[in-house]
Amino acid sequence: MVDRPMASDRDLLVTVARLFGIAFLLVGILGFIPGITTDAPGDFAGEDSDAELLGLFKVSVLHNLVHLLFGIAGLALARTWEGARLFLIGGGVIYLLLWVVGLIGGLDWLPTNSADHWLHFALGAAMVAGGFLLGREPRMRAAT
Repeated sequence: MVDRPMASDRDLLVTVARLFGIAFLLVGILGFIPGITTDAPGDFAGEDSDAELLGLFKVSVLHNLVHLLFGIAGLALARTWEGARLFLIGGGVIYLLLWVVGLIGGLDWLPTNSADHWLHFALGAAMVAGGFLLGREPRMRAAT
């Protein structure tokens, strides 16, 4: 018989997934707000967008929409333990792939810079680690 994660383990995994989902939603919204984003919202897509969230991360309308959709997906998936784990690990892998593709210059449709690339790496690594560490099935507990 395989034990299911204890309630506190389940709650922490779901909470972390929800927090990532909320963060992606906020970033997507902030990318449209002048003052928080220079030249908001920027071009629709492409490397030529001059918009920068917090004056640091390049964004565009498409980039902001992707963040919004990612956040919505995260909140929807975080309603269950399995979904939360899938969002953290799967979403983290997507962000790690974005990091690699960004480093080799394959993101012409997405405005990025060095800060974006390293943020993609940090997000991807944190999400994958969180999904694996918090989403582990507990070991069989010794019968007492």
